[in-house]
Amino acid sequence: MKKNQSLMIPGPSGVLEALLSVPAVTTTRTTAIICHPHPLYGGTMQNKVVHTLDKAFFNHDMVTVRFNFRGVGKSEGQHDEARGEVDDLKAVVAWAREQLPGNSFILAGFSFGAYVAMKAALDIECRHLVTVAPPVNILDFSPMQQPACPWLLVQGMQDEIVDADRVITWASQFNDVDIVREPESGHFFHGKLNVLQQIIDSRF
Repeated sequence: MKKNQSLMIPGPSGVLEALLSVPAVTTTRTTAIICHPHPLYGGTMQNKVVHTLDKAFFNHDMVTVRFNFRGVGKSEGQHDEARGEVDDLKAVVAWAREQLPGNSFILAGFSFGAYVAMKAALDIECRHLVTVAPPVNILDFSPMQQPACPWLLVQGMQDEIVDADRVITWASQFNDVDIVREPESGHFFHGKLNVLQQIIDSRF
């Protein structure tokens, strides 16, 4: 079993800093890749929500990868307003496919990372998509289409950054989206990370 093994993954604008966790038994044959919140506002792969998602997937015997987008931490390149970050995620998926052939993928993201994960899921065959607090009032989600895979959306209804009601209204236009409203959680799930982990546990 390896937890939080440091890696540098080739990306489209240079190497990407990443952490890989491989459980002793990987019966699920699944790799979960988790995307962090906005790089210009302190978002990194060490974010507590990202860490919680990583832990939840790992506890379900999945290989997990969290990584820093371009320009964050030791990742090379510069912030690209979510365009290049989608390419970063696709590069991490391509790397994971080479390392673990035959594994299916879960793409997950928090806030800015939710946008990136959903955008990439339109082009990548996924087992599941997980979006936490997608910032529909900050980034342009209007071109987004229905993911081809099952989709879990978790939204804290006390979110002080993302308009929670707007998220629910936007997501309700899609078919077969599993929308979980967490009534007491803010954007960063302060004091509620265990609730977020329980939500993931209940779905996987």
